[in-house]
Amino acid sequence: MSFNIALSGVNASQKDLDTTANNIANVNTTGFKESRAEFVDVYATSLLAGSKTKVGDGVLTSEVAQQFTQGSLKFTDNALDLAITGNGFFATVPEQGSQDFSYTRAGMFKLNSNNFVVDSRGRNLMGFPVNPDGTSASSALSTANPIRIPDSSGAPQATAEVDMKMNLPAGDAALDPADFDPTDPDTYNAATSVTVFDSLGDSHIQTFYFIKDSTAATGNEWVVATAVDDQLVNYTDNTGTALGNAPSAPAAGQNVAGGNTGNDVFVSRLIFSSGGDFQGVEAADGVQPADGKLATEALGVGILTNGSDPTQTLTTDFNFTAGGATPDEPTQFASSFEVTSLEQDGLPVGRLTGVDIDEDGLVRATYSNGTSEPLSRIALVRFANEQGLTQNGNTEWKESINSGEPLAGEATTGTFGSINSQALEQANVNLTTELVDMIQAQRNFQANSRALEVNNTLNQTILNIR
Repeated sequence: MSFNIALSGVNASQKDLDTTANNIANVNTTGFKESRAEFVDVYATSLLAGSKTKVGDGVLTSEVAQQFTQGSLKFTDNALDLAITGNGFFATVPEQGSQDFSYTRAGMFKLNSNNFVVDSRGRNLMGFPVNPDGTSASSALSTANPIRIPDSSGAPQATAEVDMKMNLPAGDAALDPADFDPTDPDTYNAATSVTVFDSLGDSHIQTFYFIKDSTAATGNEWVVATAVDDQLVNYTDNTGTALGNAPSAPAAGQNVAGGNTGNDVFVSRLIFSSGGDFQGVEAADGVQPADGKLATEALGVGILTNGSDPTQTLTTDFNFTAGGATPDEPTQFASSFEVTSLEQDGLPVGRLTGVDIDEDGLVRATYSNGTSEPLSRIALVRFANEQGLTQNGNTEWKESINSGEPLAGEATTGTFGSINSQALEQANVNLTTELVDMIQAQRNFQANSRALEVNNTLNQTILNIR
């Protein structure tokens, strides 16, 4: 019996050494959780045996239990390097549509050839769908999908409106709009440009020309003409109807600029008070639209030659406020020409320029067209008994009967921890402690080996009795 007792001690010491060696070997493994060999004594006796004199039967390895304590964080420059601070695991699947979940704390993720977020084994990181405002649509693991980061941002958006705020110089010399020539800077007082987009996402330059009208009775009226890609474009009348090419003898009240019939273009006016406050706009037909906006005629195939929508028009909003403009609206003060705001609502096709991940797991992509889109929210999973998880290798675990069912949720909610982007969780192995444990296991192994040797000597002595 003493042989078996000593042998069980040798086996237990060997298991302790193996566990310690495995911890030391994985000291640099991201997301690794150290293990601890746990032992129990062996004691067996029958109903009528003398238990007071019974000696134990040795030692038995009860469990090699993993310790899910927090590891320290190592910071990186990769936005897809993720670390969990607190409770929770990342959920991964081998392919789209699969329900074969694995759980890990190793957050070394990257994009594959199809722009899905995957780990080093190619398993897809799971996330909850989100609404356009970034709120979660669902937080059930059954609704989670592999996270994909598209490299382009949707369809392009044609420019419909340009918003402009500016100051026109009151002290400039007045000019005759009949002499306007966009190629001659001496025939207009100021000009500015903005990039606009057609329905295919191609860019075009819209230029605004401002002429202080010498023919106006008040001296506080400015003619505004516009061109797209250096081609003059007519403004429509107050009803939005295109007036077409200006006739050689325009009708009464129509705003026309240009030195000859071939260059004539229908224009509009900006009207100011004697104090420089904006009073409104006057459309090409001489009527003031109530909303203070000016619209061009359809750009047509003459300008849009790439097959985009030829009916596209460009509306300019000068931010007219009925009853008098506020100081930040278009003004005519005795200072230089200055554009304080010039924005348009079109968008080209955007290309992926960056990925941001918040501590609550919201994945947001930014694109070259200035847009930012929430894509998904990283799913976190926790278990009632983490130590009951089944090890699967590659710092992954599987659900088991002992662990309980996975409970999914969002980072920073309930008992779930937060997610750190550009960081990795290091192994929770304390190398100093492991080296001390290894020395203790070695001593235990030696002591049990000595017990075997002593037992062998005693048995040899008995065999030598004559």
